[in-house]
Amino acid sequence: MDYYYTLVFGSIFSLFFLYTTLPKLSSKKLPPGPTPWPITGNIHLLGAKPHVSLTNLAKIYGPIMSLKLGQITTIVISSSSMAKQVLKNQDQAFSSRFIPNAIQVHNYYKFSVAWLPICPQWRTLRKILNTNILSPNNLDANQHLRSQKVKELITCCEKCSQQGQPLDIGHVTFKTNLNLLSNTLFSKDLANLFSDSKVELKEVIWGILTEVGKPNLVDFFPILEKIDLQGIRRFTSVHIGKLFKFFDHLIHKRLEEKKRGLSEKSNILEVFINITEKDPEEMNHNHIKSMFLDLFTASTDTTTSTLVWKMTVILKQPEIMEKTLDELADIVGTGKLIEEADVSRLPYLHH
Repeated sequence: MDYYYTLVFGSIFSLFFLYTTLPKLSSKKLPPGPTPWPITGNIHLLGAKPHVSLTNLAKIYGPIMSLKLGQITTIVISSSSMAKQVLKNQDQAFSSRFIPNAIQVHNYYKFSVAWLPICPQWRTLRKILNTNILSPNNLDANQHLRSQKVKELITCCEKCSQQGQPLDIGHVTFKTNLNLLSNTLFSKDLANLFSDSKVELKEVIWGILTEVGKPNLVDFFPILEKIDLQGIRRFTSVHIGKLFKFFDHLIHKRLEEKKRGLSEKSNILEVFINITEKDPEEMNHNHIKSMFLDLFTASTDTTTSTLVWKMTVILKQPEIMEKTLDELADIVGTGKLIEEADVSRLPYLHH
């Protein structure tokens, strides 16, 4: 490990002369911020808990500040009013984003709604996504499916309780989200809540999220791109390659079924394939795979992490659990299942 870090930082400092000969920053006025060190910039200020460090820096330099992370100039927004300006009032100007090196494998970012800049292709794909998945009508149409998957999750929890077995809430929540999404997209479950089936798919998705979430030297020092010192791009390429291979299998299987005249339940895969057959320029199989990757990575990990943290807080603060149970008993009734329509009547639970 010592040799690894020596190699990393040795490589960085060996580029000192080249770095100092690069063009200087534009003369455009930047927000206030700490004075950067040579080469590394302000990376040393982030520490082990970057969110805490950025909060402390904002108290010194204000709600909008600039940091130099290696060769990359970064603007940090840390107030709701500033965030509203960037994300709502001037969202068109700030919607394009920096693409991490790891995301660039398999040309994924060139077909992804999440990473494409605003352009005609992005607008077309976003319209397809909203019309067929995220519209209020489609969300309402899938309410029965969400209810079914939540009941299966509760059954799994009850089984563990009756048998006196520990429950990995993150594990079963991830599988529930996986099945909910896979039923919407493919009309099939991809995981069994009561077994370890499809563990590989879970590990592939988590592997992508883990690698992309790591601090990558290449993102701070683009000149190191071809070296890939930490292997993040290489590992991400393996994981995304496996997931794309799985999506390819589903697409080609459905195309073969259509050729044989076999009927299929109405699902998103069927809709997307029909769009590609009508207008290949509007959407092709690369778009389908990239959009599926967007959906799997965005929906499974975020919901799982949120629920795990909420359960952690409740377990550490029994008074919150007690107030929540009292509200449920008063409004929904003891032992009754909560329906989606009930959430608006549960202010304490909702907030």
